[in-house]
Amino acid sequence: MTNLSANLPETSRRSVLRALAGLPLLPVAGIGAGELLFASGAEAASAKGAPVAVEFVGMAAPTTAAAQAKTVVESSMVVTWADGSKQSFALGYQPLFITGDMVPDGKGGTTLAGGYYDIAGKPILDGSMATPAPFFSDCPDGCNLLNPMPATVPGVTGNTLFAVVQFEYATRDSKDASMYGKLPSPIAVLTLDQNKETGALKLVKYHTVDTSPAHGLWITCGASLSPWNTHLSSEEYEPDATAIDDQFRAFSQNLYGAPDKANPYHYGHMPEVTVNPDGTGRITKHYCMGRISHELVQVMPDDRTVLMGDDATNGGLFMFIADHAKDLSAGTLYAAKMEQEPGKDLDKGGSFALKWVKLGHATSAEVEKLADSLKAADIVEVKKEDPKDPSFTAIGFNGKTQWVKFKPGMEKAAAFLETHRYAPVAGATLALSKLEGVTVNIKDKTAYMAVAYMYKSMSDGKSGIKVDTINAGAVYQLPMKGGQVDLGGATIASDWVPVHFSTVPALVGRDLATPDALGNTADADRVANPDNLKFSEKLRTLFIGEDSGTHVNNFLWAYNVDSKQLARILSCPVGAESTGLQAADDLNGFSYIMSNFQHPGDWEKGLHDKVKDSVAALIDDAYRNRRSGGVGYIHGLPQAV
Repeated sequence: MTNLSANLPETSRRSVLRALAGLPLLPVAGIGAGELLFASGAEAASAKGAPVAVEFVGMAAPTTAAAQAKTVVESSMVVTWADGSKQSFALGYQPLFITGDMVPDGKGGTTLAGGYYDIAGKPILDGSMATPAPFFSDCPDGCNLLNPMPATVPGVTGNTLFAVVQFEYATRDSKDASMYGKLPSPIAVLTLDQNKETGALKLVKYHTVDTSPAHGLWITCGASLSPWNTHLSSEEYEPDATAIDDQFRAFSQNLYGAPDKANPYHYGHMPEVTVNPDGTGRITKHYCMGRISHELVQVMPDDRTVLMGDDATNGGLFMFIADHAKDLSAGTLYAAKMEQEPGKDLDKGGSFALKWVKLGHATSAEVEKLADSLKAADIVEVKKEDPKDPSFTAIGFNGKTQWVKFKPGMEKAAAFLETHRYAPVAGATLALSKLEGVTVNIKDKTAYMAVAYMYKSMSDGKSGIKVDTINAGAVYQLPMKGGQVDLGGATIASDWVPVHFSTVPALVGRDLATPDALGNTADADRVANPDNLKFSEKLRTLFIGEDSGTHVNNFLWAYNVDSKQLARILSCPVGAESTGLQAADDLNGFSYIMSNFQHPGDWEKGLHDKVKDSVAALIDDAYRNRRSGGVGYIHGLPQAV
């Protein structure tokens, strides 16, 4: 056989062979329709020289009931080679499991995918059923394939890869009563057998992580992979410690067997999962990164600077700078003061200079100790009506005005346990609405953040900013620099400090005056309600998953930051949110886009009226009467690029 890649270095030759073996390839210009690219792809790649550009070719939004009811990938990637020729690679979707499946436990038996457990590790049962059975989640969310690491799990015939997946909530019980936030969120380590020839992944072990060292987990949403190969989780919509509600009491009952045992100050933090070689995991919760609605966090290349999504009304831009690299157990917390550029791009999300307010420095251990010993009344006094007392400060909190006064000497407790109330008093701007995913483009030193809906606290002008309402949301870009000082005049010890906040023009949603033929209330050919964000350095591509109340089907998009081209690459089942996004560029010579979906058939009145009758039965049949969500990945990306 001829030399398959004479013009490429050794590592690229191996990548070409691995990537092109077994990939379904589409005919392209210059190649005869009858020629088998499967057999000759590697030779052809070598003859064409190195790849010089890639682009995703999008798919149409599904219009038939059969397509709307399932995950569909009909997109492709086109590679441009050095000789100017192009080659097309078909993409596809491969499920790993749907929740409620019995999956291998690595011990010769099976276990329940997405199952819930109390603080003692016992399954939590759905008592609304005629015969109580274990609850399982329909909402798989944050998911990370880890980089290759030592492994001792039996039963793997190819390469061992680990992944971590978390489950945000269970939508309902068997009687359709809401279970949102009432169950402690499970998190699992997956051991995957990677086929050495094709890259295909097979689940060989599912291990539920013991979360009792972290007091259990609360509403785990998005996640990211740390630079040191751990899973960085999240806890969003932190419970209000000043007003314990029935939801939190139910959570406590299910976790501890008592409605008043759980401590609200233990939740709303950042958990980290470290995977062991045997496919188990251990969890640490970091209490020093602010108690906010953690959507996810993104660590910058310095291994110290962390930007955080804050999925809330009256949310803020938060930054944490760790004392030591690869260690989030101690550091300094900042919140941004947003200085709006008057009159600029109000119909596109506005434009803002960023200044940073230092909220405080702490270790995780000391904040946890404060959480253990303090009640809300020890830290802050809250009024929901104007007390006519100048010692109180009016703030926006979850879309409403509150008046707060912090107790003397409680600054550290306030900063790290009542962050949403303390930050605006300290001078930060808490006016964003549903700030979701965050990711980083290292080469351009730019972060991206998704704002799912631009409304309420962003558009009412009460909290320091005012832009036009865009229900479809937008993706923002944040250039980062070093040499910055905080508003107190102290140097910020990072070269990755965001200094500006404005939308990416091509990634601003477009609301429709009237719904289209399917019921979409936002343009189906543009991003709407962006949520998950991940950036691929090698592909120069920003991936965007939707959590949309304006699209009938939620989509996953690919946006090339150089060509400015946007392509729809995946469609979720009707009513399902696109979750678990990760762009894994090179794992033993293969690339993957992890992509989950949650709560299929989550019907919204008005939005789904035109499709529900034709799709509902298909959703019920495929996903256990809307009680299952899916975990899987997009395959077919050639590692040669």
